[in-house]
Amino acid sequence: MNLVSALLGSAATTPDRPALLGPGGTITHGELAARVGRGAGGLGSRVGADDRVVIIAGNEPAFVVAYLACLAVGAVAVPCNPAAPAQELARELDVIEPALVVASQENGDRARRAISRHDRDVPLLVLDADASVPDAPEPRAPVARAASDVAVLLFTAGTGGPPKPAMLTHGSLLANLEQVQSHLGLRVGADDVVLGVLPFFHVFGLNVVLDLALYAGAAVSVVDHFHPAETLARVQRDGVTVVAAVPAVYSAWTALPDGDAPADGFQHVRLCVSGAAALGADVALTFRSRFGRPVHDGYGLTEASPVVSTSAVAAEPRSGSIGPPLPGVEVRLVDSEGRDVLEGDAGEILVRGPNVFAGYWHDDATTQRVLRDGWLHTGDVGVVDDDGWLTLVERAKDVIIVSGFNVYPGEVEAALADHPAVAEVAVVGEPHPRTGETVVAFVVPAPDAVPDPVELLRHAGRRLARYKLPTRVDIVSTLPRSFTGKLLRRELAAEDIATGLAAEATTKPR
Repeated sequence: MNLVSALLGSAATTPDRPALLGPGGTITHGELAARVGRGAGGLGSRVGADDRVVIIAGNEPAFVVAYLACLAVGAVAVPCNPAAPAQELARELDVIEPALVVASQENGDRARRAISRHDRDVPLLVLDADASVPDAPEPRAPVARAASDVAVLLFTAGTGGPPKPAMLTHGSLLANLEQVQSHLGLRVGADDVVLGVLPFFHVFGLNVVLDLALYAGAAVSVVDHFHPAETLARVQRDGVTVVAAVPAVYSAWTALPDGDAPADGFQHVRLCVSGAAALGADVALTFRSRFGRPVHDGYGLTEASPVVSTSAVAAEPRSGSIGPPLPGVEVRLVDSEGRDVLEGDAGEILVRGPNVFAGYWHDDATTQRVLRDGWLHTGDVGVVDDDGWLTLVERAKDVIIVSGFNVYPGEVEAALADHPAVAEVAVVGEPHPRTGETVVAFVVPAPDAVPDPVELLRHAGRRLARYKLPTRVDIVSTLPRSFTGKLLRRELAAEDIATGLAAEATTKPR
């Protein structure tokens, strides 16, 4: 098998149907398969099976061609956030040790800066303006892979700890596509147009949007930069029928003035789904009232490739519920002793199925901790009602979710802590009406220092992606700790411990 064969299958049956819609025009399934074949020919002369290939590109044809060409030659695709600072990308290169970096033209300079900060030289391939490999030789057919072979590495904060690459296999990704397609509420058809506003470097955008649409023979309306009014105009112009987004996107649409968001703006849309963060009842109700479309919530994680459950099994969602598991996905709720909890009692969510990932790259200890006895231990806590619908009551420890993206506090703390004006720092998440959560930092000054919050953010911004940066920095005299010295994040999140020195940074440095 090879996942790419399943994703490009429509090229043989419906080659003239649109696959990618965007400002640059339409690419059909047949044209896409031809570009991928040529791209595989170009990559195949540079990398071999199981080599890691980092992809630095936005939501654009260059990403799609590079990603599918990687799969075709048996290499491991490693999509990275193209908006991340060069230093953060360099750290990811250090972990992955890629054989090649592929970038779109727009991101070529960023890729060069990242490579220059990497501990060894890595070849860089910048795709042509038409997303093709320069001087590519003859097209190459997909190589055979086993279901257990790694197809993609995605950085995730996972079930705890710093960001680490999760190994998604050809089999696990394909299994989740099959599970979604066997679900009557989620199934995508060849006539659908799926909105591609979720970043393709994120598992939600990669497998739930891009891969699923290609697998179904549908089209993706590719959006590289989200702007509420402009994206809604694309929804109307491209005749989008399926919207998959994070709560922050739905919130942004509801905040638009009537002139930019007519009541019939989603008239062609038959399905709206939300994931990656909790969908607030107020956002769902406002969107339904204004645009006449219900938004179905769901639950997933990178380690499950990613979809586990959805409320789209019913015509109407239930507020706060993430629905029952997909067909082929088993879920248990267990207590601290690993025993199944009673109906209505809270328990850790365990997941089993062919969609579960193969573990973390070069991290056997963490892999063994989360994959035990055939079950994925998510670290998330849920409750199930009498008809099998799940409700998420507590998320994996310490992880902050900003607009659907995982932010690990320790990574942000490390970026702030090496500033000379900082003695100690702690980072927590706070509720935010637009992004779900926002990052807040509490800083204890170094002796005789007076930290400037704006300067601290500029300092951290050289190392962190923008969404990871705090939106507020509070200067405090001390951090709450237990008698053993352990930082008590919950106390930070529960109350403001500032001592009159609190300062708020209202802007983020570029």
